[in-house]
Amino acid sequence: MMPELSKPLMEIRNVTRVFGGLKALENVSFNVPRGAICGLIGPNGAGKTTLINMISGLGPLSDGAILLDGQLISGLAPHKIAARGVGRTFQNIRLFGDLSVLENVILGHHLRQRGTLIETLLRLPRSRSSERDSRSAALELLVSLGMEHLANVQARALSYGDQRRVEIARALALGPSLLLLDEPAAGMNSTETDGLCEFLLSLRESSLTILIIEHDMDMIMRMSDLVVVLNFGLKIAEGPPDFVRNEPHVIEAYLGSEQ
Repeated sequence: MMPELSKPLMEIRNVTRVFGGLKALENVSFNVPRGAICGLIGPNGAGKTTLINMISGLGPLSDGAILLDGQLISGLAPHKIAARGVGRTFQNIRLFGDLSVLENVILGHHLRQRGTLIETLLRLPRSRSSERDSRSAALELLVSLGMEHLANVQARALSYGDQRRVEIARALALGPSLLLLDEPAAGMNSTETDGLCEFLLSLRESSLTILIIEHDMDMIMRMSDLVVVLNFGLKIAEGPPDFVRNEPHVIEAYLGSEQ
């Protein structure tokens, strides 16, 4: 069931991003309902990744504001936004290839660890307890993804699809309220994509809010509660999947108008 639109977790308000004389985004506004999966789609160069970068603090806004749970987060440093409960994956995989799958996921848990730097360096009891908790939580995530058998495998040895899933697990280790996914199904075969859809839908059932960029339209339309469409930095459509798929501006943006 579609979460109530009157209770957004995230609010994008008139967001604009200018690079030199180019407007990558112009006055983009929409709300992401709490507990919903929101698909963010559009042709290449539409501004989708630019927007996610700004939400996660990796790029400044030229104008506008971004709020999470009613609190302004635009302008905060990336680690502070992550600490507020925003996890993300990247279009280009950013795993530590020499570390194991389990170690990569544990790294995502670092903002939740207890203990000071001194306690960690001296291996004091609270630090050791926190490390055990992080390891246990990371293993639990791998089990939920069906990847526990890969826990001790180096990340660089994984298939492309499995590396994507490890990235998601690492983002989830943060314990986010909002998960930003940038083309998570890229490189996956149809079976892997179906499994990813099932997993993301299960996360929604646990009240996690997801904003996902994806070029697999079938995946977006069968999974999303709300779809937002960007084209040349402008929002051209917003609504339920059945509405968006039949919107003339969306069809034109993807297929081109008849001459």
